[in-house]
Amino acid sequence: MDDKSRKSLFRACFFALMATSFGFMLRAMLITGWGVEFNLTKTQMGEIMGVGLWPFAVSIVLFSLIIDKIGYGRAMAIAFICHISSLVITLLANGYWMLYIGTFIFALGNGIIEATINPTVTSMFPKEKTKWINKLHAGWPGGMVIGGIIAISLGESVKWQYKIAVILIPILIYGFLMLKKKFPVQERVAAGVSYMDMLKELGIFGALIIISLIIFEIGNFFSLSLATEIVLIILLTGTFGFYVRVPGHPVFIILLLIMFPLSTAELGTDSWIVDLMANEMKSLHLQPAWILVYTALIMAIARFSAGPVIKKLKPSGLLIFSSAIAAAGLFFLSLSTGIIIFIAATIYGFAKSYLWPTVMGIVAERFPKGGALTLNVTTGVGMMTVGIVGAVFLGFAQDKEIGNSIAGYDRINNTGLHEKYITIEKNSIFGSYKTLDVAKFETAPVQERKIIQTGIFKAKKEALKLVAVLPVIMFMCFIVLFLYFKKKGGYKQVEIT
Repeated sequence: MDDKSRKSLFRACFFALMATSFGFMLRAMLITGWGVEFNLTKTQMGEIMGVGLWPFAVSIVLFSLIIDKIGYGRAMAIAFICHISSLVITLLANGYWMLYIGTFIFALGNGIIEATINPTVTSMFPKEKTKWINKLHAGWPGGMVIGGIIAISLGESVKWQYKIAVILIPILIYGFLMLKKKFPVQERVAAGVSYMDMLKELGIFGALIIISLIIFEIGNFFSLSLATEIVLIILLTGTFGFYVRVPGHPVFIILLLIMFPLSTAELGTDSWIVDLMANEMKSLHLQPAWILVYTALIMAIARFSAGPVIKKLKPSGLLIFSSAIAAAGLFFLSLSTGIIIFIAATIYGFAKSYLWPTVMGIVAERFPKGGALTLNVTTGVGMMTVGIVGAVFLGFAQDKEIGNSIAGYDRINNTGLHEKYITIEKNSIFGSYKTLDVAKFETAPVQERKIIQTGIFKAKKEALKLVAVLPVIMFMCFIVLFLYFKKKGGYKQVEIT
């Protein structure tokens, strides 16, 4: 493939990724309004944001297993159909379940796109994988910026149906750009690495992680018992293990586990940042979504110009630097008020820019025999974690903190607000609890609304403080990886011929 063809295909992949983030951005902006219109709890809102992520993992893993057989062009056509279908269902939504299903189908399309574009780009640029994966993933925040600006420009008075329809623009663009594109032979296939060797790069423990996440979420959706889920995990992992008979490389397993806190700190926070910062942004007379647009703009610039930074710090050093700054940025954001939140958001936005794509770059460079599978399983684990735990956990934490705050106020002032307003019983993967009745709250007397709003504001701040712990965990893990590579003579890319 000549240079002109590579750049043309890269642009098509870039716009396809932008389309996936359009959907994420617009749902993040609209979720609060949906909560009011359809009387959704914070946890239900978290579940809708979560289902925009975990089905992504299912489709990205499944298509990684077969994409070299069915063809990358056909895969992109299936993604296009998913996106169009999702838009139609969402436009017709009349409650929680249609919003949930529409988001679910959109996420499947997103997974197919990433299952295609990630191995495509690493195969086109085999000598600079981390650099070009960072450039490619500038498309994610780039889509968030453009989608956010368009939606904000439409104004508060425009119906949400018109705003969500904006997704159609990037869908049609990538659909047109992908027509008649010729994809490169994937690096693993070109080198003659067998399908079995690809599976061995994933290993038994890698399979255990992704299979467990998939089964737990499917089990939650179909209300399967824990015993049934465990049996399915043992059966599927055991079958895979009997077939490949290798545990998997320890470094790859560590990178998969790191995706748990990494994805929650990045996408889990992005899922909620508009809602979490709403009060502060409104005090500045700004649309709350501007905070997400701003951090996304920083990410897009940082990722697209990542080459010199990667060359200077090396991938392992860049991850240490980014996780340390991300922890400080999130904690600073939880304490900030007024215009200071933009300073905190600048720190946070810059730090999180390199984390996800650089981990993917390391997987692509260190485990090339894994082909599309190891690369996309890494992304799948991250997305699945946010969908199952991250976004839902942040919603659950807020629901619980709102109740605790109002209960504490009642104990001091004997007002009975908790008994009056914290009445909706809910179940989640974190247990049963009672949460705020949004409908009652909307019609509450002014003084009672102010008290409850104070509890909501406090809950949002506490949620951000909680997330700030995750980059600290990542920092310690990346230090261990840095020392490992140093012992091996420094970070080096593994090449296959």
